[in-house]
Parts: sequence; C-alpha cells; structure tokens
Amino acid sequence: MGIFSWLFRSRDKPTNSYHFSGWPFVFGKSAAGKNVNEFTAMQTTAVYACVRILAESIAGLPLHVYEYKGQGKERVPGHPLYFLLHDSPNPEMTSF
Repeated sequence: MGIFSWLFRSRDKPTNSYHFSGWPFVFGKSAAGKNVNEFTAMQTTAVYACVRILAESIAGLPLHVYEYKGQGKERVPGHPLYFLLHDSPNPEMTSF
C-alpha cells in the first residue's frame, strides 16, 4: 500500500491547513493547496465580476489635464492632449 497510502489516509482527524504564515500567500498557494494567480483567479466568475465592476467604474471617471501654477494646480482644457484624454482618442473610440 506504499504508493497509494496518501490516497487512503485517515480523514477522521483533519488538520487545519489554513494557518497563515505569509509565504503561502506570496507564492500563490490557497487553503485548498491549488496555485492561484491572476489568470486562474480571473476564471472564477465572482472575481471576474468584481474586477469588471471596478474597471468600469474607474473608466467612467473624467480625466483632466492639469498644470502646476504657483502653489496649486489648474485645469488646462486648451492643452493638446486634453481632447485625446478627456473626450476621444480617435473617431472609433470613446473616452470610456
């Protein structure tokens, strides 16, 4: 039974495998022992939905061009990059 002993091990005394020492999180191990990275996480619908909501919220914010003047900053709508960043980068895309 040597090779398959891990398969038929006793499960009546489970161990707590979710003790956080810091390193399993850094190297991508989860409590279940599976590797988790940005690609495998995005295959989970809950993670994908949360990332999509955050990304769309940030994309909907207005983007302005500012210039430092004296002690503060001032919005410069006449700057050449203002139209590209705030309104539309090209005729086929919106600022969103």
